[in-house]
Amino acid sequence: MVEDRLSFFAALFKVHENPEIGMWLLYITIVLLTIVVFKLGFAKKLPILKAVVIYTFLILGCTLLTFLGVFLPIAEGLVVAAVILIIYKIRLHQEKKHQRASAE
Repeated sequence: MVEDRLSFFAALFKVHENPEIGMWLLYITIVLLTIVVFKLGFAKKLPILKAVVIYTFLILGCTLLTFLGVFLPIAEGLVVAAVILIIYKIRLHQEKKHQRASAE
């Protein structure tokens, strides 16, 4: 059955029962997670026009990822990447705070 092969988020959004709403929810989830991962891991301070271009292509690229994300764990991988980057940022912040405290 198709339902057995769906990824977690595709099954959660019931892509097989209501494809239109389910695909939109999957797309929005993938876009949001991609933006979070990009901001946490790769984003630098850019001029506004360059940022608009970057995010436009990021959002367009998520269209392909959404179609792949129905059967492949795309969104799940983005969740794992986001969690790892959040942990890294927290530890980096704590380390910098500790270094500032020891320097004083």
